[in-house]
Amino acid sequence: MKIVYTVIVVVLIMFLVTFSLANTFPVQLRYLDVINVTLPAYMLIFVCFLVGVVFTGFMGIVERFRLNRTISQLNRTIRELRREIRASEPPPIIEGQNPPTP
Repeated sequence: MKIVYTVIVVVLIMFLVTFSLANTFPVQLRYLDVINVTLPAYMLIFVCFLVGVVFTGFMGIVERFRLNRTISQLNRTIRELRREIRASEPPPIIEGQNPPTP
């Protein structure tokens, strides 16, 4: 399995290198005459991909915190319901003891 993983990583790195070498032409980015940047096309694509990965990771962290809060609330509800069930159960009958007489 480790060999398969290594082969996949090597193929991915080869793809990234050949993609970068094939897309070196400059791209000019302008925004409202405030930002004027020239950079290679591959760099623009990699930066956009990196921003997407970071944004997705942040959204995953937010979702994980929300789910942990929901799990905690549900566990608290389960504990309360179990306490209610135990409180409503009749006491156990022990054999060999005489029941109390009124």
